[in-house]
Amino acid sequence: MLFRVSPDNELLPTLTYSPGLSRIIDLPCHPRIINPSFPYNKKLQSALQGKKLLLEETTFSLEEIQTHYKNGYCTYQPAMIKNHKQIMCVRCGNNQLKLFASFDCARCRQKCIYCRNCVMMGRLSECTPLLSWTGPDTPIPAACRLDWQGTLSSGQQHASEKIVAAVEQSMEMLVWAVCGAGKTELLFKGIERALQLKKRVCIATPRTDVVLELAPRLQQVFPDINVIALYGGSEDKLTYSPLLISTTHQLYRYEKAFDLVILDEMDAFPYSVDKTLQYAVRKARKQNSSMVYLTATPNKSWQRKCKDNKINYVTIPARFHQHPLPVPHFVWCGNWEKKLHREKLPFTLLTWLKERLITDRQVLLFLPKIAYLQKVMSILRQLDSNIESVYAADPMRVEKVKRMRNKEIKLLITTTILERGVTFPNIDVAVLGAEDAVFTASALIQIAGRAGRSVKNPFGDVAFFHYGKTKSMVEAKQQITNSNKEAAKKGMLLPGMGGDK
Repeated sequence: MLFRVSPDNELLPTLTYSPGLSRIIDLPCHPRIINPSFPYNKKLQSALQGKKLLLEETTFSLEEIQTHYKNGYCTYQPAMIKNHKQIMCVRCGNNQLKLFASFDCARCRQKCIYCRNCVMMGRLSECTPLLSWTGPDTPIPAACRLDWQGTLSSGQQHASEKIVAAVEQSMEMLVWAVCGAGKTELLFKGIERALQLKKRVCIATPRTDVVLELAPRLQQVFPDINVIALYGGSEDKLTYSPLLISTTHQLYRYEKAFDLVILDEMDAFPYSVDKTLQYAVRKARKQNSSMVYLTATPNKSWQRKCKDNKINYVTIPARFHQHPLPVPHFVWCGNWEKKLHREKLPFTLLTWLKERLITDRQVLLFLPKIAYLQKVMSILRQLDSNIESVYAADPMRVEKVKRMRNKEIKLLITTTILERGVTFPNIDVAVLGAEDAVFTASALIQIAGRAGRSVKNPFGDVAFFHYGKTKSMVEAKQQITNSNKEAAKKGMLLPGMGGDK
């Protein structure tokens, strides 16, 4: 989009080129005075509030947007900030020169720089304006009741009360809770309190699977509002809601939108290694807002923060059903990759799997590489035809996970994509090649955490098949054992459920 400036400093946009027009990055952006008598479009308000969007991301005409701009209800802003030889993408915060490129732009007839880091969200270049809402906010509805009849464990209750306090005092805090502690349920009161205080809430997570699993649960317990789920393929990107659950990538589009951000699985890839996703989460928060971090496996830096009391935090070392965490056992299986090249699998693994395929239990089998999935599945289908595999880019990924939940699949072979964010009630877990570098201590703890999550089936077998023990394997087992001991010491386990096994 190109602009010219009228005598009263009004930006006049056009979609067609003619001499004398300028790019948005070359023009000053003057704030407009809001006309209180202007009958603004509430659908446009819903689409733009708390966001920075491309024109093509909206469903509104340039004429309607320009009318709202003239009356002070929306504004145009540059997508790039340039300072001498430095440049930053406003949407994703990227400032690495290697992640920018240039092209001959047909719109502005110049060499135009664009951001490659967030190009999957729609290309941003120097002549691209971002649209944002400057009018009044959509009011939070008065009726946002919590409809949940469940009860919390003592550990959950303590964490829930601290979250409510963080919401009321606009504080940051960390909830360090073991896999299966019931993190979703302990959030309910904090979310309810935020909505009561007319605060807008976002639950952010790195994984689409988590969004798809949590959205219906949140909708069920907050029936008076429309809970929006945002991920790559969602159709609700222009819909307003006081309660959203979103992948961290979708937060690139938001700015100063939320009074409470709950970041689930803060240690998960890619959020943990991508500074632009971390920027997106910070940008999505309002200035005076609350932030709650959730994780079962904080990294060493966060553990030091807790130890040194540099952050408000609470730990939950036990699951809500008060049974200990399943402790993984190590099974040496020789050079399994060499066997696999010969279309064979280790005898120890086959024996372990056969024992489970004849029962009513389901199995998750984790492999270190996508390339091994098809070969392993072909071998195992000789034992049972009801076996599938899934990986991140699998077009049938969502459907396969759903079929697994519906017990239509007996054994699901997967990569680390299912290490977290999914719950199957009656399952045993195995890792083949647990010595591989992809299986960090954090990943192995999360994988072990898939077993024994259900109150009806609180036990599960976790086997790490390996060709040599690693530091990560030992560390994962030790951390799980320590959590069980801490839970027993604090009286969080049922009588007779010692924490040393």
